[in-house]
Amino acid sequence: MADVKQASVSQSSTESEAEKDRRWRLVLGADPEENDGLSESDKRLNAALSAVYGSGESAKGRGSLSRSAPKVSQWLGDIRSFFPTSVVQVVQKDAFERLGLKQMLMEPEFLSAIEADVHLVADLVSLRSVMPEKTVDTARQVIQKVVDELMQRLEQKTSESIRGAINKSKKTFRPRFNDIDWHRTIHANLRHYQRDYNTIVPEKLVGFMRQQRRITDLDEVILCVDQSGSMATSVVYSSIFAAVMASIPAVKTQLVCFDTAVIDMTEELQDPVSVLFGVQLGGGTDINQAVAYCEEKIERPSKTHLILITDLFEGGDEKALKARVANLIRQDVNVITLLALSDDGKPAYDSTMAADFAAIGSPVFACTPDQFPELMATALKREDVLAWAANQDIKTVRAPEI
Repeated sequence: MADVKQASVSQSSTESEAEKDRRWRLVLGADPEENDGLSESDKRLNAALSAVYGSGESAKGRGSLSRSAPKVSQWLGDIRSFFPTSVVQVVQKDAFERLGLKQMLMEPEFLSAIEADVHLVADLVSLRSVMPEKTVDTARQVIQKVVDELMQRLEQKTSESIRGAINKSKKTFRPRFNDIDWHRTIHANLRHYQRDYNTIVPEKLVGFMRQQRRITDLDEVILCVDQSGSMATSVVYSSIFAAVMASIPAVKTQLVCFDTAVIDMTEELQDPVSVLFGVQLGGGTDINQAVAYCEEKIERPSKTHLILITDLFEGGDEKALKARVANLIRQDVNVITLLALSDDGKPAYDSTMAADFAAIGSPVFACTPDQFPELMATALKREDVLAWAANQDIKTVRAPEI
């Protein structure tokens, strides 16, 4: 019996050493000539990772996917079979940056195989003008798929948050279903509790009275979005939110995109994909010119919310920009400056300009897509945006101390 146990321990130790050896070889990258000790699955995994993270020595066949669409499609299939979607997207992004794979986005075969996300959409939008005609339709299909997924994720929360920002100070006993105050309704009908059915008969409904709002009473939201290259994912999310908000009767929504030129996308908001195909990512930045355009669109300052989405790296007239924003705030325009609308973490921005905007009176911070609906609800109710940001653990830019 002792001999059997000893043999079992010895075998287990050998297997453990073999697994350690396998893992180290995969981590360090096994040369093709030294792949004999790896299984066929491990060889595929090693080749897929070596193509992106190898040393780049052509003699070893590393650091290259070449410009072969079938080869890249096979590579994409391999990494998808070994890793979850979140990891696949990271590896794809590294491949774009390390190997210059953006040229492969011109190939329909590549686009049909790739794991799409918001970063890929930004890449496709930026390359749209140089895409061959055969690729444009495939690119549009890829973008449509991502946009549909994002709309499904963000639309309900956005609609509920913005509709919830209406005036609920008055009560009515004939509310619409969505306006029922269930707490007060239950309390008012406790005497109608039916013990046999374990329920309450709501003989009397209590709810919120919606004001009948004319067009002249509507709040207006202008999303003014920097479409320079560094703001790519912010443009994607802004377009989607603008499309959602445009479908809500309670607000009037406009979308303005800019670099050194200004393009008004408001008329295209029923189709977010058309909006994205209408922007041109990259180029310089003239924020002052864009804010001047938005200023001309404002008819009722006290009803207007200007959401300026930019990293504040101004290529135009900084002094005029700050004076223009200060003037809008004095007119009671609700000016909120978002340094980014993305999931990417801490954005790069002009810290001096950001501090100056904060001193003028515009809240300045970055925001994730999941936080944006509540931000808009807070803005529409004219509540303290900085207090909301603090409750969300969002770091805001503060005015410089004098």
